[in-house]
Amino acid sequence: MDASEFKEYIFGMLFLKRCSDVFDARYREIVARETARGRSPAEAAKRAESPSYYAEDAFFVPPAARWSHLRDELHKDVGDGLNRALAALEEENSPLDGVLGHIDFNRKVGQSRISDKKLRDLILHFSKHRLCNEDFEYPDLLGAAYEYLIRDFADSTGKKGGEFYTPRSVVRMMVRIARPAEGMQIYDPCCGSGGMLVLAKEYLDEHRLRSKDLRLCGQESNGGVWAIAKMNMLLHGIRWADVRNGDVLADPLHLDDGGELMRFDRVITNPPFSQNYSRQDLPFPERFRFGFCPEGGKKADLMFVQHMLAVLRPGGMVVTVMPHGVLFRGGAERQIRSGILDADQLEAVIGLGPNLFYGTGIPACILVLRAPGAKDAARRGKVLFINADREYSEGRAQNLLLPEHIEKIVSAWEAFDDVPGFARVVSRDELRENDDNLNIRRYADNAPPPEPQDVRAHLYGGVPKAEVEAKLDLFDAHGLDPETLLVERDERYYDFAAGVGEKADLARRIVADEGVRAQEAAMAAAVEAWWSKSRQGIAELAVDGELMALRAELLSSFESALRPVGLLDRFQVAGVVASWWEEALNDLKTLAARGFRGLVEVWETSILAAMEDAKSKENPLDHRLVQRLLPEYLEEIAELEARKAELDATLKARSNADDEEDDDGEERLSPEELRALKQDLAAARRSLKKRHKSFAHRLQDAVAALDEAAARDLVLTILRTDLDANLERRIADHRRRVVNAFETWWDKYRVTLSDLEAERDRAAARLRGYLEGLG
Repeated sequence: MDASEFKEYIFGMLFLKRCSDVFDARYREIVARETARGRSPAEAAKRAESPSYYAEDAFFVPPAARWSHLRDELHKDVGDGLNRALAALEEENSPLDGVLGHIDFNRKVGQSRISDKKLRDLILHFSKHRLCNEDFEYPDLLGAAYEYLIRDFADSTGKKGGEFYTPRSVVRMMVRIARPAEGMQIYDPCCGSGGMLVLAKEYLDEHRLRSKDLRLCGQESNGGVWAIAKMNMLLHGIRWADVRNGDVLADPLHLDDGGELMRFDRVITNPPFSQNYSRQDLPFPERFRFGFCPEGGKKADLMFVQHMLAVLRPGGMVVTVMPHGVLFRGGAERQIRSGILDADQLEAVIGLGPNLFYGTGIPACILVLRAPGAKDAARRGKVLFINADREYSEGRAQNLLLPEHIEKIVSAWEAFDDVPGFARVVSRDELRENDDNLNIRRYADNAPPPEPQDVRAHLYGGVPKAEVEAKLDLFDAHGLDPETLLVERDERYYDFAAGVGEKADLARRIVADEGVRAQEAAMAAAVEAWWSKSRQGIAELAVDGELMALRAELLSSFESALRPVGLLDRFQVAGVVASWWEEALNDLKTLAARGFRGLVEVWETSILAAMEDAKSKENPLDHRLVQRLLPEYLEEIAELEARKAELDATLKARSNADDEEDDDGEERLSPEELRALKQDLAAARRSLKKRHKSFAHRLQDAVAALDEAAARDLVLTILRTDLDANLERRIADHRRRVVNAFETWWDKYRVTLSDLEAERDRAAARLRGYLEGLG
């Protein structure tokens, strides 16, 4: 059974367990309250069975759907029992109408169903942990876990995953561009699993704004995916979201009391690419005031865009993913583009890198559009083009949009200004001159210049001074004087310095260069000075919980502290903090919710759980907490591992030698020596096993010994170490670019044409001598 088939069972079981656990907690609260009011236990229990008590913050779970029943009573026909549980839960709670019916625990896959034993195993697995908010590291952990599962299933299903999941990094960037605010109506007409709506709500939560004032609306054409979206909303605690099932072009379902299209402040979406549509009986044709796309040929993209524009409130904004074809295709699509441009509703076109989305390896773009007259005065009659098709990190199956890439794109969007090789503001007149072709490279070309080739240098050697001068900004940023590696040959060329005898010398000399080391030391000093001022703000997070205010302060102050050094540009500097923040975000949320000791205890719990999980891909001993608290223990383990490996290798080598004929006269081990070697190996294994068994107690004792102040210092030290690692990666990348420049010149010009001809002549002479020797 592949992921696309079993995901519904996991989602269904998770939802049942969550609803039942929250119900049980609420049930006990009601019984305790009613008993305190003087009612008998029987009367209190009777009141707790009333669905009206669960209308606001929980679902009423009927007896057949309660986890205690499923765990303790359901042993035969388990699939039927689970199906009855889902049906009973849906029947008692109108917000779940239609959400759970598609899940069938008896569905055949091939010629068989999932056995009772496997379903019982799944029930017992989910029974290990209670799923109430107070049991989690931070309140929305279950919602985050559900999002993780959605992403994991999208990963494993490949192209199918694109039907319901947009990578979270892309969504986060789009939400940052849209900047939803309190009281807004947010709409995703092609909502998939609901990630856009969830992150819009989280954006307000992170900024300490009232997210419950948002009106969140979505529509999804695929019934199974719609159910996933509904569960996603509910597991994130967004019970008020209005997510409906239907084709938004053929049947838009969000209408006002007068039957007209509802209007929204923000539309954030990733509609399906390259779909067909039918113009026949299309409702609300006034939506498409700029024209109709061809019905065939899978070109409905701009129909979706026009629907989005049609439902905007005055001052409203659209942020949507689109395929690149909408930017330059001709015919009816060009006329629609021209209409949108003439109405001054297109504000930005952002080109993204390839293979970021599931289901397609082609690059996509993001369009930012406004309601008529909603652009800021300085942006009217203009369109910003951002060419971010190089802003990604290569992944195994999908490329990744990292925090530093997001920071660079959003910074360029907010500045709305030219950035050479990255962004350009283009007037309406220039677009008209180009026949309203919005091909991004036409306006913001980020293609690197071709590698220069100097013919004279190829012939006679030497590094052209013009090529060195073109790289001076790179070298100056890293504190390198190129003349420490190059010496002047004449007014146009350098030679490599006398100490550079081979290519490997270049990297060694650059790393050891005094100017390079001084510049990197200046960066380290700037970070140290910044951290001494900023660590208190992080410490106060445990008290005030102001996550996003802290993030904004750290980004601003870090850039102010490091940019004057000049080694990294402003986007790279911002990327250091942005990446560190994203990697540490769950820890920071836990810190805000539980304090320093609480965070350390959460780390401890996750480490011990990983020790018990034989299938875990991560080594718990590599956790930062273990490295800080138990360095002596790790040294002991390393020594014992090395000793065991040495004895094992020796024993195998000797055993192999005994199995082969001893031609070289090497003395074989006697039986007594071989027995002693085996005993030593067994003792090393026992010692190693004993040390591993002591790990849990040693970690627990070390954590228990921490007071709040020690936990605070420990957490801050770990966070600082992670930040330093992020910064060092970027410094190393910059240093590598410097080294690559010199190594490229070595590869191009170190061996001249004369050298090649001389080597050719020597080879020819050797060949002649060989042939003459043959007679």
